[in-house]
Amino acid sequence: MSRRKSADILWRIFRFVILFGLSFVILYPLIYMISCTFRERSDMNDPTVMWIPRNYTLSVLRETIQAMDLWNTLRTTALLNLGCACFQVISCAVTGYGFARFSFHGKKLLFGIVILMILVPTQVISLPLFFRFRFFGIKGLFTVNLIDNMLTMYLPAMTANGIRSGLMILIFRQFFRGLPKELEDAAYIDGCGPLMTFLRVMIPNAMASFLTVFLFSVVWYWNDYYVSTMFFQNTRTVATMLYNLDSELKLRLFGDATIQISPREQIVWKQAGCLVSIAPLLVMYIFLQKYFTEGIERSGIVG
Repeated sequence: MSRRKSADILWRIFRFVILFGLSFVILYPLIYMISCTFRERSDMNDPTVMWIPRNYTLSVLRETIQAMDLWNTLRTTALLNLGCACFQVISCAVTGYGFARFSFHGKKLLFGIVILMILVPTQVISLPLFFRFRFFGIKGLFTVNLIDNMLTMYLPAMTANGIRSGLMILIFRQFFRGLPKELEDAAYIDGCGPLMTFLRVMIPNAMASFLTVFLFSVVWYWNDYYVSTMFFQNTRTVATMLYNLDSELKLRLFGDATIQISPREQIVWKQAGCLVSIAPLLVMYIFLQKYFTEGIERSGIVG
């Protein structure tokens, strides 16, 4: 009994140390971000300052918000992200339902293309995409330049070709395959066609999966820099403003893009920029964590 009790105590201690260590590794960037956001620039050159600032200040946060033009940037990013996320959820759900429940010629080939959408990086098709939207239309009849237009992000999302659409189609396919076939049979007996069955039966039973894909879509569009800089020249998102934060700070705060600032002192602004950029996503995840986890578990992707 004493050996078993000792082994149980040792296991609890070992488990606590492992979980504490993993938590620290995961939370370290966030803790450091918060510490830098509320400290003076001079504290970065003080070797005695590790976690707790010697001089608390909100000036760095205010300067970062000003340099990023945060409120206008957040409005533009939210308009772009929420629109793309909604379009992408609908298009990927319809596509995933088709792969899960219907048989048609070329199904395996098309699903192989979906898998390639997950494996092939966006950089491979970036040049064809750019020219497609630069000269959008029918050759010989009309062409429109859609560069620096939100349609360059909306149109792929509407056609299940947006950012990480392949993974989202796979999530929906796995989820719909896990639902009982009897649900559709009962709907067909009641006179519902495939569309009404999808709307009235499948969607209400797949709300957790819809929420999961919506959160994935919002996060990926929010953090996207590569596609945004390829299509947008004047439209500013959170990711593009954060990437150009150094030059924006010099212009907006000091009025001189060539001014030299110590790299160590720049860290406080960059960490503050990262904090305000991820804050909306953290708040959203805190409130929706339960449903997000449930959707992942029920989709069949894990396990």
